[in-house]
Amino acid sequence: MAALKKLASQTAIYGISHMAGRFLNYLLVPLYTNIFNPQEYGINTQLYAYVAFFNVLLTYGMETAFFRFASRHQQPGQVFTTAMISVFFSSAGFVLISSFFAPGIAAFVRLSEHPEYIQYFIWILALDAVAALPFAYLRHHHKAARFALLKNLNILTNILLNLYFLLLCPYLISTYGIQPPGYNPQVGIGYIFIANLTASAVTLLFFIPEFNAIRQGKFDAVLWRDMIRYAMPMMVVGFAGMINETLDRMLITWFYPDPAVGRAMNGIYGANYKLAILMTLFIQAFRYAAEPYFFAHASRSDKRDIYARVMNYFVAVCVFLFLAVTLFMDVFQHFIGAEFREGLHVVPVLLMANLFLGIYYNLSIWYKLSDQTGKGAIISIAGAAITVLLNVWWIPLFGYTGAAWATLVCYLCMTLICFFAGKHYYPIPYNSFRIVSYIVAGLALYWLMQQMKVSLSLSSSVWYGFSLGALALFALLVWGFESREKIVTSSD
Repeated sequence: MAALKKLASQTAIYGISHMAGRFLNYLLVPLYTNIFNPQEYGINTQLYAYVAFFNVLLTYGMETAFFRFASRHQQPGQVFTTAMISVFFSSAGFVLISSFFAPGIAAFVRLSEHPEYIQYFIWILALDAVAALPFAYLRHHHKAARFALLKNLNILTNILLNLYFLLLCPYLISTYGIQPPGYNPQVGIGYIFIANLTASAVTLLFFIPEFNAIRQGKFDAVLWRDMIRYAMPMMVVGFAGMINETLDRMLITWFYPDPAVGRAMNGIYGANYKLAILMTLFIQAFRYAAEPYFFAHASRSDKRDIYARVMNYFVAVCVFLFLAVTLFMDVFQHFIGAEFREGLHVVPVLLMANLFLGIYYNLSIWYKLSDQTGKGAIISIAGAAITVLLNVWWIPLFGYTGAAWATLVCYLCMTLICFFAGKHYYPIPYNSFRIVSYIVAGLALYWLMQQMKVSLSLSSSVWYGFSLGALALFALLVWGFESREKIVTSSD
């Protein structure tokens, strides 16, 4: 329990700050969806989908490799120096090559009229890749406060610049006739990308103390080769993972003959994807704390029991968040503009997909700890194949609804494959019955509440009262299971 409490405290430190910052960042979604129409917002959705792919490519698994090698190397600083120099030079090469081909890239993604968008993102990607290792360095040294401070500095800078470009400048022009220096109303949605680029640059400046740590070591070619061998399968895992997470938002635009209609549908889908905010924030905060935590406890004799217990709590929290969002959808729908709410029906599907993605993240620890990252790559490739097949099949038939279901089926399949492979190669005593019980109980409560909503004419206050009761009932179920296990464990 002491180990679990430590993980919980680390998750809380990362989580509270991360959730606060990301929630503020997500508040930009109502701003975007009320200023821009679905077609314009669809450009934002499409380009950030591509960004996710290149984020993985430019860090090529070095973050996970850093955690693995720093935890067992006699000179962790040498590991950081080697990884940092590698990522810096590869990012510089990316900027040089991509800038040359920027007009062609813009034409390929059907944005030939805006090649400047591609230039913005080339630099955003490079700066974020260089910052990835210092952020990993902070996590390895358990500097959660500084990690959270710099993450939120990035988010706050981005938010303030968005408010300046999208609200203050137009207000000054329309109300007082004041033209802010350098502001051009024709840039429009491009200011979202300019704000992001500026925030990335500002954040990188604050990593000067971490970059000074490079002076303590030198580039080790032998170590680098070992790290690359470990990291390359992780890059495949990450790249395949990005196919699973973002390919739908890339393909939706392509499956409509009229690019404008495709972008509009993509914008609606992307906005509703954001309504999984609570689940997404929790999973991300958990990952920040869990990855270094799992590696740090890899030498404990009871590590597998700890991993199993963590899974119970993780699933319970995710199902609770699923219910919180779906039962209070009447509230959450106001998070996006009215033009985008026709896509609300995909939110429960996407929430459940994210739940299985989170379970997969937990299960994947077996191939990371056992240095069998190649097997993890195979699982991810299988998931990517499922994603491609189902999206190509279902999007033409069902539009973005098909994309949502393809995401759920993909993550469910990956979870099952990873679970059964882990039982063979690195057995962890997960309580499968309890995990399934939590998921089934959550889905059953959701279904019953939806039936009640359709059958009965309830006022909003009464409906919210029933919804709170359903959440309390699920929490009571979890408490009953987990408290019983504590009693059994203590008696043993």
